Amino acid sequence: MKPATTRTKNKVLQHLRNDIYCRLGVSSVHGIGVFAIRHIAKGEDPFRCLLPRSYIRLNKEDIEDLPQMVQRQIKRFCYCENRYIEIPASGLNVLDYAVYVNHSKSPNVSLTRSGHYKTQRPIRKGEELFLDYDDAFGEVHVFQAPAPVRRR
Repeated sequence: MKPATTRTKNKVLQHLRNDIYCRLGVSSVHGIGVFAIRHIAKGEDPFRCLLPRSYIRLNKEDIEDLPQMVQRQIKRFCYCENRYIEIPASGLNVLDYAVYVNHSKSPNVSLTRSGHYKTQRPIRKGEELFLDYDDAFGEVHVFQAPAPVRRR
């Protein structure tokens, strides 16, 4: 591995010191959720990243020849609209905490027109982050209750 330049090293250390706000955890609302690991002030982007967020728009037909399990991952973690799917330009092997933000009609995070996230109010350490999917994506989302788990 090539040693980092002092400038790159300092940039990454500053990012780690100032821009890391969240962790994944078990949500009482649905599956996995995103939780604050420290106080997040109002107006912050809790998912600030050193790499730009960019997406590739594919037609749904473009993924028909992919393995079924890959298609399932795409449907689970990528934004899908009528005929299109938006895939992260970085692929699916890069973790983006934002895809784990659960839906709420009382959100504490919003999505800006430029595609960045913004806290709507101060968020306490340990609090789960929520996004109103209907507002963020401009369509109504209906969720089904998960099937009960059978225990023996």
